[in-house]
Formats: sequence, C-alpha cells, structure tokens
Amino acid sequence: MKLVRLLLVLAGLAALAWGAVLFADFAFPLGPESFAALGWLLGGPIAHDALVAPAAGLAGLVLTRFAPRPWRVPLLVGAVLSAVLTLLAIPLLWRPFGVPVNPGLHDADTGAGLLVSLAAVWTVVLVTGLVRTLRSRVKPDEG
Repeated sequence: MKLVRLLLVLAGLAALAWGAVLFADFAFPLGPESFAALGWLLGGPIAHDALVAPAAGLAGLVLTRFAPRPWRVPLLVGAVLSAVLTLLAIPLLWRPFGVPVNPGLHDADTGAGLLVSLAAVWTVVLVTGLVRTLRSRVKPDEG
C-alpha cells in the first residue's frame, strides 16, 4: 500500500512539474498572455470566493431548510449537476463568433446540448423526488 501511495505521489508531482513548465511557456516572456494568465490566476479565485461560493452556500441552505425531506437530496444533486454542466458549457457559449472551428468540439450546438442535458437532469430529479415522496407516505408493515 505504501508503494502505491508513493507512486501516486510521484505521478502527481510529475504532473505538477509539467503543468509549471507549460504555464511558464504560456506566461513568459512578459506580454499580453502574461496578463491573461494573471487574470485567470487571480480573477478566478476572487470571483469564486466572492460570487460562486456564497451563491452555492445560500442555495444549499435554502434547499435543505425549505424543501420537504424526500426532495432534499434530489434537489441538491440536481442543483450541483446543473451548475457543473453550465460551468462546462460557458467557454463554448461565450466564445466570440468568427473563431476558427475545431471539428468535433465547437461544431455542436452547445446551447441546445446544455438545455437537453439540464432537462434530463431535472426530469430525473422530478421522478426521484416523486418516488421518494410516495415511499415515505406508504409505510411498510412492521409486523
């Protein structure tokens, strides 16, 4: 077990080193890419801590306080999946028009795909919530 952990640590450190090399190639020498890198390194965590984390915490608090017990878990899972799907789709939805198309990635209708995915997620949430509600109302015989 210790050998497996050591190998995982070494693989993680190698990936970290390779990421540092790629980042250095991107950000140096100083230029416009450096400011973009600085924006990602500083802006992302600040936006997350100031906007995303409080909104997610508030949504979770509201869902757990006011939703009926059988609906809490399905609603929370649906909210998390919706947030992840939306965050994954934002770069493709936000791209400027006229950008060269990368076949297989950018040629899909991202907006429609996101809406279909969200509809599937919330359909499962609805069905799961209804099943859990019915199961909680119909108590099995304890005899």
